[in-house]
Amino acid sequence: MNKQRAQEIASSPDMVHVTCDGVPIYIQHVDEQNETARIYPLDQPENEQTVALSSLQEQ
Repeated sequence: MNKQRAQEIASSPDMVHVTCDGVPIYIQHVDEQNETARIYPLDQPENEQTVALSSLQEQ
């Protein structure tokens, strides 16, 4: 996913279906310099992680 789209999704009040390795996730924050995102699985909000934007897929 490109960083512009990831930022749009993170800022959007609407729920956009995004996955990371097939797992539905929520994007909390996008780090444009490092091209990473702070995410968590929808069913595990306590399991935050930082991943490369390239591992995110919009459904």
